Amino acid sequence: MTSRTATIARNTLETQIEVKLNLDGSGQFAAETGVPFLDHMMEQIARHGLFDLSVTAKGDLHIDAHHTVEDIGITIGQALKEALGDKKGVVRYGHAYVPLDEALSRVVLDLSGRPGIEFDVTFSRDKIGEFDVELFYEFFQGMVNHAGITLHIDSLKGRNAHHIAETIFKAFGRALRMATTLDPRALEQLPSTKGAL
Repeated sequence: MTSRTATIARNTLETQIEVKLNLDGSGQFAAETGVPFLDHMMEQIARHGLFDLSVTAKGDLHIDAHHTVEDIGITIGQALKEALGDKKGVVRYGHAYVPLDEALSRVVLDLSGRPGIEFDVTFSRDKIGEFDVELFYEFFQGMVNHAGITLHIDSLKGRNAHHIAETIFKAFGRALRMATTLDPRALEQLPSTKGAL
């Protein structure tokens, strides 16, 4: 089996980012981004997706975290697209429900090649610590645009903003793990009647 890994560097006037991704990892995670709550959330993706993920970023955090968070999402999306290669043998679809105390979220995704996001999440406050919750959408939108994923994220219940965010990222990790898993019954096939993803 070919290695499903990628290393992507993205350098702009606003951010300098490097992402290393192994889809067939064990959940190892390392990050140095200057955005601690995002690091905590990305660790949930790695741990629950069993991906090895390393993210380093230097951004214009003296302005705010927007560029850094969005560009990290973009770079992870690029790494995901490269690591998936031709997508032969993948399950393609993934879904997960994850609870955390009173919060419950559902994530459903398709490695369709067509970027799209439906994000139905209402947070109980505007910030979690210093992190602006509206940046979660920017993170996922940047990712799906560059990975070519159709992504539906729904917060079904929840009062605590931290719990809501954590259920979203854990569910995303588990859904992505399901979708990127290789199907032993179809290793040489694309999961599409079109013959392309």
